[in-house]
Amino acid sequence: MKTFEELEINEDIMRSVKELGFTTPFPIQAEAIPVLLRGTDVIGQAHTGTGKTATFGIPMLQNILHGGGIQGLVIAPTRELAMQITEEIKKVGKYTKIKVVTVYGGQGIGVQLDALRRKPEIVVATPGRLIDHLDNGSIRTDDIKHVVLDEADVMLDMGFIEDIEYVLQKVPANRITSLFSATMPPEILRLSDKYLNNPKNILIDSDDLSGEGIDQSFLVIKDREKHKYLTDFINQNRGQVIVFCSTKIRTRNVARDLQKSRYKVVAIEGDMSQNKREYSMMKFRKNQADVLVATDVAARGIDVPKVGLVVNYDVPNQDMVYFHRIGRTARAGAKGRAITLVSYSSIADWKIIKKQIKSDLTDLNKKMGIEVHIPDPLKRDVGRRIAQPMRSGYGRRPSYGGRSRPSYGGRSRPSYGGGRSRDGPARDQYKRRSSARASYGRQGRDSKKKW
Repeated sequence: MKTFEELEINEDIMRSVKELGFTTPFPIQAEAIPVLLRGTDVIGQAHTGTGKTATFGIPMLQNILHGGGIQGLVIAPTRELAMQITEEIKKVGKYTKIKVVTVYGGQGIGVQLDALRRKPEIVVATPGRLIDHLDNGSIRTDDIKHVVLDEADVMLDMGFIEDIEYVLQKVPANRITSLFSATMPPEILRLSDKYLNNPKNILIDSDDLSGEGIDQSFLVIKDREKHKYLTDFINQNRGQVIVFCSTKIRTRNVARDLQKSRYKVVAIEGDMSQNKREYSMMKFRKNQADVLVATDVAARGIDVPKVGLVVNYDVPNQDMVYFHRIGRTARAGAKGRAITLVSYSSIADWKIIKKQIKSDLTDLNKKMGIEVHIPDPLKRDVGRRIAQPMRSGYGRRPSYGGRSRPSYGGRSRPSYGGGRSRDGPARDQYKRRSSARASYGRQGRDSKKKW
């Protein structure tokens, strides 16, 4: 087993690594860090919560120069993940004097322009706002040496693939590129073939479809009984809890009911302002709140080590979403628990998800002696729905908190001025007008525009 000292990391970074308490690198780190330090492109696939940020952050910090302009670019699908990556890179690069800036939709342009004027060496960005800055000249790509595509499969599913290609055509050809993805659909492999130079494949494991380290269970109950059992499970848990709901309205109602029951609760859902979302996450990360209630918009952007329990208040509408939800617990080798509350109307969807679960699954109805009484009309409906199962994972467009992506048809995409953003939280993210960018020939693309 390697140690961080054996990875040829410089003294400034090693000082931070030791302060953070890291001694033995995760497998993805041990494999990928030396490769990236040598200047070789990487395709990485590993479990969530196994140190991907340090995997690409350490070589980036070590290979760029202080005061040399923007040399590192990290692209992430959501603002929550972008902010999380920024904080992790800052921690590892604490003694390097390297400046890191995050740009994402929902934050005022003026704030980001001020940060960019301080000449950062690394930019972490969501695709839409990054292209805004590229088009307007506030981010220049001339000196970029490292490009990272994090959660590439999520960016594909959110409709960003053409935006990613546009960015990759803007950066220098002699860059070091690393691509990290939980799954490897054909479009991601095509992207890597086209834009990566003889990459080293480091496929430690796929996103954890086994749920290893997570005690998974389910309880079939009437919808009106969910609050009672939710509070019971929270009371039994040691550590923080994340509750996932399928819609924004459901998220608000569950958070309100828990507050009435005297729990310290914060929520994240699509219609909240960016400041409120950041405030909620700050309180949860600092352990000032015991429970976070969230829609699926946050399922891949939450990394809080003290989460001991994930509750699926609603059954997700995709099997892959289930695994991303429960992956918020048992981070970095810890143990955790995941409980799914299955209403009678969701039994069909749950049976499809159950078929994908490879680890032991506890039936709490049997364990707790709770009988299931499904009305006859609902039984017939369940039978019909099981006969037509949901499509798996990334072949299906996600619901984004219960709302379908709007189609703008022949109308132009709405303007996100005045603090709104096309990386907006309600949909996180709407699909770009692919017809406009597919040819990369939009009028005025290369001209300078004023904000």
